[in-house]
Amino acid sequence: MRKLVLILLLIPVLSIAQNRRKKDYLVSLNTSYGTMRIVLYDQTPKHKENFIKLVNQKFYDSLLFHRIIPLFMIQGGDPNSRKAQDDQPLGNGDVGYKIPAEFVPALFHKKGALSAARDNNPEKASSGCQFYIVQGRVWDDAGLQKQIDRIQTMKGHVPTDEQKQVYKTLGGAPHLDGNYTVFGEVIDGLAIVDSVAKQPRNEMDRPEKNVRMTMTGDWVKKKKITKQYHYQYVGVRRDDTRD
Repeated sequence: MRKLVLILLLIPVLSIAQNRRKKDYLVSLNTSYGTMRIVLYDQTPKHKENFIKLVNQKFYDSLLFHRIIPLFMIQGGDPNSRKAQDDQPLGNGDVGYKIPAEFVPALFHKKGALSAARDNNPEKASSGCQFYIVQGRVWDDAGLQKQIDRIQTMKGHVPTDEQKQVYKTLGGAPHLDGNYTVFGEVIDGLAIVDSVAKQPRNEMDRPEKNVRMTMTGDWVKKKKITKQYHYQYVGVRRDDTRD
């Protein structure tokens, strides 16, 4: 009887786990230039859990993209930006904690990569809230080799041949690999990254006209995400994307 009770208790837990495995948390990042859809990587669980928590708390709503550098990245998530004056320096706001680095060589700074900002702490731990989205640029062989030399100097991750090809076609910011945690990617709305990155900016790289954001998130079937956004999950069993 005791074994039967334990089995009955486990059934709801297993059911929840199976449903969650078939779904993923799809983030909608809204700006005046349009909406980006973002997935968060399971390979970086600490960053994924934290970002989901902040999105659910509406933490990012009305914050600014406070730093933009064309052909590099757009950065946001500073809580001080919510009510910042036009001439106020931004980038130092936080939530009082850091997230341990989660460097995964398979996750790299291609265009659209969602990555965690950080200060110069020796552990390379991430900010608890600030993030950037890579715009980057397309690299030729000579330029990419210079980036690889820079990576080696910074003791980062040298891109694989497949990743090099992505940097030479889609583009990105390879010198950051292995030094900043990549924990998600834009799967729809990449053009919005370009729109934000090209806005006029001041000497602090802050857009002259405020670019505010809101975020929402929903658990969506992976099969639907794959079908609608042509996003291919890596290492997911076929059964996990069935209805």
